[in-house]
Amino acid sequence: MKEVGVLLGGPQGSGIETSMWILGRILVSKGFGVIADREYFSNITGRHSYILMLVSSVKLPRSLRYPVEILASMDAETVFTHFTELSEGGILIYDVNISSKRIEEIPSMEDATRERIARVLAEKGVKTSVESVVEYLERDRRVLPLGLDFSSLLKALSEQYRIDSRAVSKFLSGVIVSSVAVVLGLGEDIVAAGFRQQFREREELVEQNIMLYRLVRSALSKHYGVVRLEEPRLVMEKVMVVTGNDVVAIGKIVAGVRYQSYYPITPAADESFLLEKYDNILGENGEVIGSVVVMQTEDEIAAVNSAIGAALTGVRSSTTTSGPGFDLMIEGLTWAGMNEVPIVITYYQRGGPSTGQPTRGSQSDLFNAIFAGHGEFARVVLSSGDHLDAFYDTIEAFNIAEKYQVPVIHLLDKFLANTVTVITIPDVERVRIERGVLTRGGPGYKRFSLESLISPRAFIGGKDTVMWYTGDEHDEYGHIVEDPEVRARMYSKRIEKLSLILRDLPMDRKLRLHGPSSPDYLIIGWGSVKGVVLDAVEYFSEKGLKMSYLDLKLLWPFPSEDFLKITNGIPDSNILAVEHSYGVNIAELVAMNTGRRIVKRVSKYTGRPITLDELIHGLEEIVSGKKERVVLSRGA
Repeated sequence: MKEVGVLLGGPQGSGIETSMWILGRILVSKGFGVIADREYFSNITGRHSYILMLVSSVKLPRSLRYPVEILASMDAETVFTHFTELSEGGILIYDVNISSKRIEEIPSMEDATRERIARVLAEKGVKTSVESVVEYLERDRRVLPLGLDFSSLLKALSEQYRIDSRAVSKFLSGVIVSSVAVVLGLGEDIVAAGFRQQFREREELVEQNIMLYRLVRSALSKHYGVVRLEEPRLVMEKVMVVTGNDVVAIGKIVAGVRYQSYYPITPAADESFLLEKYDNILGENGEVIGSVVVMQTEDEIAAVNSAIGAALTGVRSSTTTSGPGFDLMIEGLTWAGMNEVPIVITYYQRGGPSTGQPTRGSQSDLFNAIFAGHGEFARVVLSSGDHLDAFYDTIEAFNIAEKYQVPVIHLLDKFLANTVTVITIPDVERVRIERGVLTRGGPGYKRFSLESLISPRAFIGGKDTVMWYTGDEHDEYGHIVEDPEVRARMYSKRIEKLSLILRDLPMDRKLRLHGPSSPDYLIIGWGSVKGVVLDAVEYFSEKGLKMSYLDLKLLWPFPSEDFLKITNGIPDSNILAVEHSYGVNIAELVAMNTGRRIVKRVSKYTGRPITLDELIHGLEEIVSGKKERVVLSRGA
């Protein structure tokens, strides 16, 4: 087969994420394309966590799908939660010691989830034990159950290396990695290389996990390579295996960021954690060329204000947050807008409102990013559709912020942040750093000069340079004024930068059309829906239906003229919008700015990613004329 879907599940804190990283690196090193999404509860240990992964021998995957060919479970909750997502003829890897476990006996499972699964079991005539589920899968779905005695495997490892019984449970992730590797026919050498990459400079852990692989391979000797992936045909030289958080952090280093503030919040904090790992930034010859000061502040108010302070000194500065934290930053955002401060806010959306779903994804904060704050002022909102986009867009965000002296919001989401994928190494040769018009200031310096839309920017602390900053309206020097003429000129000057930005930015940085320019159907969207929509477009194109995707990258100021030019000749009835929200707000933004009414919409707001199978089905419902709006809900 050309691709294999894999689902790994177990309790939060049991090493599921580690399993994902090791397997991902093993597969990529062998030449396969990999994408994996991490889904988890908002707790430290105990609640159900799982990885949905797609492995391809022919391409770098852009989206995920159900059903999966391999379900590897650490516990009974994984079996109950995901047994319906296992394909006919698939593989179930499970611990034989949980066979008698009943769904009623799982304390970590939410009552609503237990009741929903119990209904499904009753409809299928299956009793509420793991053993009954396994029998059903084997009998009715032709699934091959591979039961392993996890306790015996770990006991043998413990005896071999005299590992304390309280510490041996950390090797559960090794059992999962080894069992999936065995059924995929991955040999010891390449599996060992994956363990070495994960456990650098901890050779004892590598040796112990290799021993565990041998034990698992012996137990599953009859089923080695039972899932046959075609030999990889990808041409990959230098690639990176990264999350969205990782690639944005890397983009900030390349962009020249020297100050980053944050208050820990999911799913934004991992970006700052990566930046904190590096004391120095090295040049091509290994020389130290700078460092990033990363500050964990007491709250998001302090985070945005300290980023503003850093920007006033002349360094490229940013802060990172999610929805609840962004809400607290709004007064600082408006202050930056009033004072033309070039800061970047990296905004990772998650499920809301309020605390909502701290560890689940969403695109429902579109209007919050565009319109939050009192008064009118210029801000720019950028979105990224995939990991490689996120790298270049991060740099673009700082260029726009400094060139036009506006706050820029880089709008991402949990799906991109927590998805691991393979990307080609970004081409730093195409990176351009644009800092805008800078001046040394000096006597008589007018920080907010009205001579042009872009003010002459000097940094605080310059010799013989005096400047004033205030939250109130001000004159060219920064002094507080309420004169109506000055107010009108200053107010309009700040806002009219938006027209300048729209005029200056090239088309492909505002929106990008993927597919034919005169399609039968045009899908519009933004952000992380890009990959799954492109795969759906490819599917329908192979079926003979011309379909294109318009990826909206510049969300504010909205590129109305460019949008109308691209969509000219396509009737509203043939345009569809896809978004992770209830309202599919991008359609409302289009209507507000262009007058075009897009009523056909695909929506998902469960907090789980849109998968290819459900999107194809939803689009078929709309294209066939059965529905105008489809709500997706697949995924546990």
